[in-house]
Amino acid sequence: MECSRCGTPLEKPADYCLVCRTGNCDAVVADCSRERATLTFLDDEDVVGRTDVTTVPEDGAETGVVELRNFAGRVADEIRRKRPEDVFVAGDHEVIRAVRADLHHDVYRVEPDDPVQSVLDRRGDRVLEVVEKPAREKIGGRHSTLIGDRDGQQAIRTVAAHPNVKKVIPGPIDAGGSGSRTGVRAKVTRADNNGNLRLLVRDGSSVQENRVVTTAMSRETGERVREDLNGALSEEALRE
Repeated sequence: MECSRCGTPLEKPADYCLVCRTGNCDAVVADCSRERATLTFLDDEDVVGRTDVTTVPEDGAETGVVELRNFAGRVADEIRRKRPEDVFVAGDHEVIRAVRADLHHDVYRVEPDDPVQSVLDRRGDRVLEVVEKPAREKIGGRHSTLIGDRDGQQAIRTVAAHPNVKKVIPGPIDAGGSGSRTGVRAKVTRADNNGNLRLLVRDGSSVQENRVVTTAMSRETGERVREDLNGALSEEALRE
């Protein structure tokens, strides 16, 4: 493949051109399993390349950690070569979490059944505003107590860190439930008509409902943010 601007041959399809400093794709879709990641490179609504990164999972505790980290690093390297504006992921939570940790891009989850088509369906939609604030500055409200100690705080921070979340407003803690589960679990509920969400955090029989203000302006776009947030909670092993 050659650069779309200057015609310089590229080492790999859709690579960023170092000669004329031009990107040859604006989005990467990574469909990840534990053994293989298929990367599809998009320029607007056109597929301009694909590549596979494979691994052989290791069973040992230490060797498995090293093998997964190396696999995720190779996937991240392929993404960085393209210098895309957007990165979309689907598939194995463990792999996605490791790839996220190796990238500085905002990473969005998409439907796993056909992730490329899911991204293409989004491309004509209005791009949501990105909030350039650290997670800690997005958390506030009348109630400062958070349920679930460190895990509860992690759930709140995970949601607040999303680029399309403006603010997370903790609510009162209801300790009058009858739940029998142990440990902290969290989920984001369906969007309202303005695209805003609710984060429910449970710790045993206690529950806290937290308001999540997003940059979405409709139920449909709010639902996409909800899918991203629940995916992120799953990757943190906090999803209810």
